[in-house]
Parts: sequence; structure tokens; C-alpha cells
Amino acid sequence: MRNLLGKQTTLSRRVTLTGVGVHSGKPATIILSPAEADRGIVFVRTGTDGAEVEIPARYDTVVATELCTVIGAEGHSVATIEHLMAAFAAQGVDNAIVEIDGPEMPIMDGCAAAFLAALQEARLVALKAPRKAIRILKPVRVEQGDAYAELLPYDGTRYDVTIDFQDPLIGRQSYVLDLAAATFRREIARARTFGFMRDVEKLWTMGFALGSSLENSVAIGDDRILNPEGLRFSDEFVRHKTLDAVGDLALAGRPFIGHFRSYKGGHRMNWLVLKALFADETAYEVVGEQRTVETAGGLSVAAPALGPAKA
Repeated sequence: MRNLLGKQTTLSRRVTLTGVGVHSGKPATIILSPAEADRGIVFVRTGTDGAEVEIPARYDTVVATELCTVIGAEGHSVATIEHLMAAFAAQGVDNAIVEIDGPEMPIMDGCAAAFLAALQEARLVALKAPRKAIRILKPVRVEQGDAYAELLPYDGTRYDVTIDFQDPLIGRQSYVLDLAAATFRREIARARTFGFMRDVEKLWTMGFALGSSLENSVAIGDDRILNPEGLRFSDEFVRHKTLDAVGDLALAGRPFIGHFRSYKGGHRMNWLVLKALFADETAYEVVGEQRTVETAGGLSVAAPALGPAKA
């Protein structure tokens, strides 16, 4: 199992990225900045009538899951956060401020690679506070029809994702990822979002995919992949769904020790299984916290608190 219980981290300096939102089509600039221990990942909406609205990146601030994950507070929201959140999780970033001047994250080239590169450019620094992780103690499962998502006890951090499309260009694909920075960078980070050309006009009328292009999405035609360069991986579709799952489950607010498994899942199922987990305090415990205990000699020392606790 990778070490999740070291010190908390943040960025060593600010870094800026610009692009357009894949659904809104609107330009967006984000600034990633260091944050103090126990702050977590916090999005700050700027440029909204001079106000700055803080939106913690947590499952309980999710306001929509239609085609992307959206968090919101005080009437403001930020959409398509999952790719950046996946990069944070893979790199082990515990605390950061994400300033954004629009309603949607820039899609970049449709994956997490640009965000990962930005985090590597900013470099991580360790803080004095210990990291806390969420250990899954018993199975938690949500279902919708034949689709499901579940969290299981496991001595590690594993994502086990299966997709099953009737379209023969995708079909049934499965992928298992034991999360580690190098593995994520090599096998997952470059897997792009995808969509069917036959759905484009419908999505436009719903206000989605307004910024989608062959530069940031895999476009699936009636009988072929329309991108001139083709796929980056033969199973790029399930790898991207795995990327999404890493980002969505990062909304737990802390790393988790357990096995996530899904079949025909997506943003909504990923969010629902987190809600189900935190609704049952017997299903998890927080490890890595410090508490003071009295020794036989009267000295106070720090010891890990391993009992169930709220996340």
C-alpha cells in the first residue's frame, strides 16, 4: 500500500492556466496557489460582480452531475472540476486554492495531462500537519438499474471501472488502477473525454459541448473515430472513465484506503457512493489523526487515532 499517512502537502508557488470550457465554450483562467494545512482544495470564483465566492471541493458542495461534476455555493458554481481534482489526487496535493474567473474549468486537451504538468511545475512542499485518510470498513453500494458503484475494504487505493456501450467502437472495457503518481501519469492522465457525433445537436440545445472540438475530445462517428490521430490508447474510453472516478472520489476531501468498483457508472454514481459512505459512520474511519495520550510516566505523547470519526 502506498504511504497515505505522511505529512500534508501544498504547492510551493502559484501557477496559471488558460483555456475554454468544453460545455460552456467560454474562456477561463485558473490560478493554482498554495494553501495552509487542513484547508483542503478550495475553488474561488472571481469576476462575479467583484465578489469572491469560496467553494470547497467536497461531495457536499456538488450541485450537478450531468456530463460533468459541478460544485457550488451562494448561487455560484464551477463545472468540470473532475480532471483537475484527479491530478490533485494522483500527485498527493492536500491543500490548494483554485481561483477561476468563469463558470467552468478549462478543458485543455480533454484530459488531466496539462493540470498534472502545472502541478509538477509548481512543485509540492510538505507541511507540518499530518495527513488524514479515510479507510473503508465495510461495503457501501449504490445501484441504478444494472449500473452500480461501490466502495469495499482494501489495503490500498484501487479503482476498478467497467464500461459497457452498445456502440461497437467502444463496447465493454474494464480497467484496474492502483493509484500512484507515476502510474496515473503514464496510464491515465492522457486519456481524453469522448462523445458521439450523433448526440452533438441535442447537447447543444441543452447547453452542453459548446466548446467541444477534435482538439479536446474524442469524437465517435457512425463507424469510426473522427480524430485524425486516432486514440491514444486502445481502451482510452475506460481509462478516461477511470480518470473521472479518481477526480470525483477526491471530493471525499481526503485520500481513501479502499477499493472503488463501478459498472456503467459515471459522475452521478461516483457522487452517490460518496454520499452513501458518509451517511453511514460505521462504514469508514479516519486514520492518521493525532490525539494526546498519557503515558505511565506522566508524559503526553501523540498517537494515531484509528477509531471511526467524521470525515
